[in-house]
Amino acid sequence: MQFAIPRDNTNEIQNGRRSGGYKPTLWDFNYIQSFKFEHKKEKHLEKVETLIEKVKKLLLLEQRLELIDDLRRLGISCHFRNEIDQILNSKYLEKNESDERDLYSTALRFRLLKQYGFTVSQEVFDCFKNDKATDFDSKGLLQLYEASFLATHGEETLEIAKQFATKSLKKRVVDHEIDDIHLLSLVKAALEFPSHWMVQMPSAKSFIDSYKRRSDMNPFVLELAILDINIAQAQFLEELKETSRWWESIGLAQELPFVRDRIVESYYWTTGVVERREHGFERIMLTKVIALITAIDDIYDVYGTLEELQLFTYAIQRWDTESIDKLPTYMKVCYLALFNIENEMAYYTLKDKSFNSIPFLRKAWSDLTERYLIEANWYHNGHKPRLEEYINNAWITVGGVCVLSNLFFRLTNSIEKEAVESVHKYHDIVRASCTIGRLVDDMGTSLDEVERGDVPKAVQCYMNENNASEEKARKHVRSLIEETWKTMNKEMMDSPFSIYFVAVCANLARMTHHMYQKESDGFGMQHSLVNKQLRRLLFEPYV
Repeated sequence: MQFAIPRDNTNEIQNGRRSGGYKPTLWDFNYIQSFKFEHKKEKHLEKVETLIEKVKKLLLLEQRLELIDDLRRLGISCHFRNEIDQILNSKYLEKNESDERDLYSTALRFRLLKQYGFTVSQEVFDCFKNDKATDFDSKGLLQLYEASFLATHGEETLEIAKQFATKSLKKRVVDHEIDDIHLLSLVKAALEFPSHWMVQMPSAKSFIDSYKRRSDMNPFVLELAILDINIAQAQFLEELKETSRWWESIGLAQELPFVRDRIVESYYWTTGVVERREHGFERIMLTKVIALITAIDDIYDVYGTLEELQLFTYAIQRWDTESIDKLPTYMKVCYLALFNIENEMAYYTLKDKSFNSIPFLRKAWSDLTERYLIEANWYHNGHKPRLEEYINNAWITVGGVCVLSNLFFRLTNSIEKEAVESVHKYHDIVRASCTIGRLVDDMGTSLDEVERGDVPKAVQCYMNENNASEEKARKHVRSLIEETWKTMNKEMMDSPFSIYFVAVCANLARMTHHMYQKESDGFGMQHSLVNKQLRRLLFEPYV
């Protein structure tokens, strides 16, 4: 049942409250609805199927790990899951003596096997430990560097390998020792951002640009990648149009002019988090959840009084329509929008999977708003938390628990109570995903948020606690991000949850890296680099 959202014709929003300073949306509703792409026509779909069969034959004939890596980066590995599993199983079982002293092959094999869920020991690198940097070519060092980011806690060999490869590659870049322009570009990009932290679809077009300039480019692979990204783009646009119509219909951005109007950016998040083509419903649902998290975050961070925030937190805990009467009108609008959409999600879970998810969805939102309220109290009382105190609260306020709670019920076929409770007691994979998200978010948004009067973020907490410079604080937070990825890597290899849910946990962390790349806010402040990539994926067909 949908409860009507009240309209505030008297414009209760008053002056004298804080402002986030957010700019209006770049994407007009009519602009979004006017776009049309032709790439879902039958002729394009038939051409894709023909190309897929050609690449399958190529893949099975050559069984090259480099091709598997290319397919993944091009965003088309989804079409070759069975073939890739078959090849990696054979590569996992066979012992190739010629690879034992080949750093490039060893590192690439190690990385791909780990990324696809195989258990591989760091001991495969033991035979290289006594070698010097001059013993390896740059391709081998690059693969060693990339492989090192799949380390788990206690894998000291991989930690040493990361330091060794990083130092060696940086020196070769500075000394102009890498003559191959394509390889030099890959090294520079990897040193800035390792491939294990990259999302597939939002990054695919950039890799296509790079792939088509390579001397070893396969024309069938390139043609498939270009046609497939255009077909995916047409699907994404239809999903975006639907979520845009929903956002327009509830009128939240108009009723709450202080919140970030970011429905397009919210949808863009989902293309990295939920990458499988068949999960369009999940992307639409998730866009709505992210938009509501953003609005509620702005109520707590920017606009609400402490008394109002306490009332809103209580209403979320009650999860009913009676306590709404105690809320100011602007909060009623937001509360009912949330109440409607989450009850709708619970309806589909009950209908499709015979499980009542409302108590668990309610818990996620209750936990989120309780932690928001703690931060609001910190702000109003002038409290400056220690870094550990801040992170213990802030890994939840990043909003990932609500994202992952909703996705768990959509991406788990057989829902067992034990698994549900594990997720909502915030299993390590959930906490790692959210912690990475929080720390990366803070690296990009902390200066803007502190300037407008928010509580200190991770960077500022470390600076206050240790009387440290901002540069030293950022270095420390980066080290925390890398350490948390080690937990994520472990959980990706040994998780009690479905492969789909494990993937979105990792992808949520990866998409945060993407949105706050170069340590700037690509969501709230519409950073130009993220904006350019968003435009390319959602509004510009690949020619």
